[in-house]
Amino acid sequence: MGPKPPSHLVWAILTTLFCCLPFGIVSMVFAAQVDSKYNAGDFAGSVASSKRAKTWAIRAAVTSIVLFSFYILRAR
Repeated sequence: MGPKPPSHLVWAILTTLFCCLPFGIVSMVFAAQVDSKYNAGDFAGSVASSKRAKTWAIRAAVTSIVLFSFYILRAR
């Protein structure tokens, strides 16, 4: 087994609080799975959960930026 992959939990929490709630929650679920899978010896599963947590956090951030941009453009 290699080193524990990053869980991206902080990013998941921040995107849940400040960005897109549904996508952020999905990111938090995958981020929480990283440590438990790694500790159970499932290295491939922990890497997959880490990648999914990062992907969903990015989706949450991009979605909020797009929606905020539409809001700004609509307000003009």
